[in-house]
Amino acid sequence: MRPYRAMARLAWRNALAYRVPFLMSLSMLVFNLAAMFALWQALLSDGNSLAGFTWPQMKAYLLVSFVTNCLVSTFTDFAMASRIRSGAVAVDLVKPVDYQKGRFAEALGFALLETTAALVVCTVVLVAFGGVPWPSPGQLALFAASLLAVVPLKFLIVYMCGLLCFWTQNYLGISLARTAISGILSGATVPLVFFPPWLRHVAEVLPFQAITNTPAMLFLGRSPGLSAVSALAVQILWVVGLWWLARRLWHVAVRRLTVHGG
Repeated sequence: MRPYRAMARLAWRNALAYRVPFLMSLSMLVFNLAAMFALWQALLSDGNSLAGFTWPQMKAYLLVSFVTNCLVSTFTDFAMASRIRSGAVAVDLVKPVDYQKGRFAEALGFALLETTAALVVCTVVLVAFGGVPWPSPGQLALFAASLLAVVPLKFLIVYMCGLLCFWTQNYLGISLARTAISGILSGATVPLVFFPPWLRHVAEVLPFQAITNTPAMLFLGRSPGLSAVSALAVQILWVVGLWWLARRLWHVAVRRLTVHGG
């Protein structure tokens, strides 16, 4: 475990050293949050409700969505893709650490900065726009567990997309496609309850909904009792399944690596 802790600390320091790219990425997420706040405030601020969402509830949903969007973002995504495209991944292969676990350790290091920045933004928003419905202690505990599960879940999706660089040199297109698909099917763009039935059913059987929809519904208490425990269990099952799938994909992808010496 010691090498992985060292990798996490190094990732944290790198994130602080190269904070300009992170701040640029964060500013884009803040701009998107501001746009969504303006849209939903116009629709709900006069006391109306849509699909059971009042304005205070929608504020809470948007803030949870913002936090999940911040986690496992720029650093994990492009750092790994860049090393694969440049061939520097060959250096990673000779290190006495598991490649997948090493990248996850780095993602955890980056997540410390991402979480801190997200909480600061949420605090400012709450001061500016007023509070949100606060969950009960039980709901809060389930929400915290769900948010913790988002980190490995989102990492695995990003990690597998990064491995596609073994087959293509254009990772930007892959990243944009992943961001768009995840944003829609996770409920980060629009809550899943607003989807037409067929699209909602599709989203519910894919892992993306566990990134935003699950923690947001747990925070709002809209998954009561056994359904809340079931939603958390589904998140964990997705983490286990995708971890196994990512290992299989890595074993296939690494066979395409050719190292030329001289």
